[in-house]
Amino acid sequence: MRKNNRNDMILDHCPGAVNLKTPTLSLKKCPQCGEEVEVFSNDTSVTCANCGFVIYNDTLSCIQWCKYAKECVGEEMYQKFFNSKGE
Repeated sequence: MRKNNRNDMILDHCPGAVNLKTPTLSLKKCPQCGEEVEVFSNDTSVTCANCGFVIYNDTLSCIQWCKYAKECVGEEMYQKFFNSKGE
């Protein structure tokens, strides 16, 4: 963190966007067939290779609430996120 001219604390980088810019992998179990499915933190949904069931990544993202999200993650990622969420 650093201070700006008004003595407000601001971050040097956005900690919430780390998992979007450098995705992390998690394994989820398909609710339909039980197969393990790889879900990256920047995936909004993945399809189970075994049965075709669509699994949504339900992790709350800073993109949903941060007013700087579009600047931080870029227009393409921002639009991809909201288009897939139907918002």
